[in-house]
Amino acid sequence: MIRVLVIGGTRFVGYQVAWRLVARGDSVTLLNRGNHPDPFGPRVERIVADRRGRDFGSALERRTFDAVVDFAGFDGQDAESAVDALSGRTGHYIFISSGQVYLVLDGERRPAIRPTPETRYDGPVMEAPSDPRDLAEWRYGVGKRAAEDVLSRAYAEHGFPATRLRLPMVNGERDPHRRIEGYLRRILDGGPLLLPDGGKHPVRHVYGAAVAQAIVGMLGRQDTFGEPFNLAQDEMPTLRSFLESLGRLVGASPEILAVPRASLLAAGLRPEAASAFSDPWMSCLDPARAKEKLGFSHEPLEAYLGKIVASYLAAIPPDPPENYLQRPQELALIR
Repeated sequence: MIRVLVIGGTRFVGYQVAWRLVARGDSVTLLNRGNHPDPFGPRVERIVADRRGRDFGSALERRTFDAVVDFAGFDGQDAESAVDALSGRTGHYIFISSGQVYLVLDGERRPAIRPTPETRYDGPVMEAPSDPRDLAEWRYGVGKRAAEDVLSRAYAEHGFPATRLRLPMVNGERDPHRRIEGYLRRILDGGPLLLPDGGKHPVRHVYGAAVAQAIVGMLGRQDTFGEPFNLAQDEMPTLRSFLESLGRLVGASPEILAVPRASLLAAGLRPEAASAFSDPWMSCLDPARAKEKLGFSHEPLEAYLGKIVASYLAAIPPDPPENYLQRPQELALIR
């Protein structure tokens, strides 16, 4: 049994990590703001604190853990507070980062749509974009980079035992953004799917359960300290092919229409709501290093999509996701 602190742990991948730790008999502590209920009962300890607030350090004062998994670090200050609070008091710290750290690179270093390896991390960052939505995505990627840089320095300077995991789009049964559900709702309503580029671009995502399994399996591994790893599924289908697979799992052959992004915007529609996976801020990662060094493995795409679809059909939420609310306007545009 080991003592593990999970920062977050009540929503998506962190929830699965917490369950796996509890199930195998570890001593689990959750630290979050207490905004979301959890089903763990007395089997976990809870610390209510703001990950980004002044109470974070004091909440962890005089506490030691064998491992920490941080799902709620978003910038350099978050990483610095973790290093300050946990230096010398944890045997391993896993930071959940993002493939977006590559997408904010400037010039030739910025990856096109191809699997990006960890070696493509270094380089100057692009200037802040003017579009508000692009700016938010840019800030997210730049913030994750700043956090990673703090952790890299902390390891180099005094051996802070941090491992950085870079994730692309994460799919799963508890996705709080309900992205796949948005596509399933559209497939089941019988109308066509509107894709800004017709779904020609490749997608390489990751299944939340695979991430959770990898995290729990690597806790305490000293050969990961100071290192970054990309986690991703093996397949890299086009978005069209991905959605056709999703349709087959519910017995449908969805009609897919290419509708220019400009046409959607002119109709007052949000392209990222019509097709969440058509977002240009979508990383495509190479997991070869994680497979070689960590033994990371990922079940086939259609296998995990089948689990997501089965879970959804077993208990369809009565309220549609936010990304489905513009559906009447999409159908009106088609007509």
